[in-house]
Amino acid sequence: MTAEIAKLLQEIMDVESVSGNERQLADRVEQRLKALGHLTLFRDGDCVVARTTLGRAERVVIAGHLDTVPVAGNLPSRYVEHPDGDRIWGRGACDMKGGVAVMLHLAEQLTEPNRDITWIFYDNEEVEATRNGLGRLSRNRPDLLEADFAVLMEPTSAHIEGGCQGTIRVELTTTGAAAHSARAWMGHNAIHDLAPALQTLAEYRSEEIEVDGLVYREGLNAVAVSGGVASNVIPPEATLTINYRFAPDKLGDEALARLGEWFTGYELKVTDLSPAARPGLDLPLAQDFVAAIDEPAGPKYGWTDVARFSALGVPAVNYGPGDPSYAHRDDEFCPVSDLEKCAAGLTRWLNPAKENS
Repeated sequence: MTAEIAKLLQEIMDVESVSGNERQLADRVEQRLKALGHLTLFRDGDCVVARTTLGRAERVVIAGHLDTVPVAGNLPSRYVEHPDGDRIWGRGACDMKGGVAVMLHLAEQLTEPNRDITWIFYDNEEVEATRNGLGRLSRNRPDLLEADFAVLMEPTSAHIEGGCQGTIRVELTTTGAAAHSARAWMGHNAIHDLAPALQTLAEYRSEEIEVDGLVYREGLNAVAVSGGVASNVIPPEATLTINYRFAPDKLGDEALARLGEWFTGYELKVTDLSPAARPGLDLPLAQDFVAAIDEPAGPKYGWTDVARFSALGVPAVNYGPGDPSYAHRDDEFCPVSDLEKCAAGLTRWLNPAKENS
């Protein structure tokens, strides 16, 4: 099994699929799955959906994106023997064609799963949210995303990471009055008016919040400051950009309200808001998944497409091969052992008899 998935991963990687150029890989995925009698296929642009229809009591979605960030001299792929374990090197190995290879292999092998499965291979995850293929599918065919639980095969070093943090960015702008800096008293310095907000940020201490048994660590940071006209002019305007990473115990409006409490007296302009996702690990189906993987789940720091499932009322977790700290790096790779571990874990969950055979 391991050798088959490793070979499949290299085949997938060597079909370049930078965001917006997924058509050839999507065609190959569709063609490979079309020959399988136990799957019903759907196509939405460059998103391929394959479903079992066995009438099982539960349905799960397993999803992964086909696109990568731009190639940086790291294709074609290479199989590298390494003292810490063999690895597949090259663009997309980690984020996230390793997960796609596991999905494609299992979609072929799991012909009689104990739960109905919807496999989703989608496009345009690495670019702006308006182009996201999973988001487009949710608008065009929301019925195809209906499920009791979802697994997004983003790289997690083959560990379960439940839900995800939400993220909100706001701009806080102050207005002063321009004047010559030699006669500063005739103007009003807008940059100086940022001082109370910057002090609030400097004094902030990360909060740890438990959700469904997982502890998420929140973050509040200044990520940009702009202002000033010239070195001899009192700045008439200044803008501070703040990023708040919030735990999935909050909705977006609640996160914005929290920011309003911290920065009283300032007007906040929201420039980006992506909701958090609860992991739903208190559900029996999720507990079965954790038991099958046979290790405790951890929280997801950062935002992923599990939030799209959560918004549809489908609890979701991240679980995939590859160390996420190598995502987008020129030297990204995926350990071959991670491919084996994820395939075996999902098989134990979805068809334990096959895993033991």
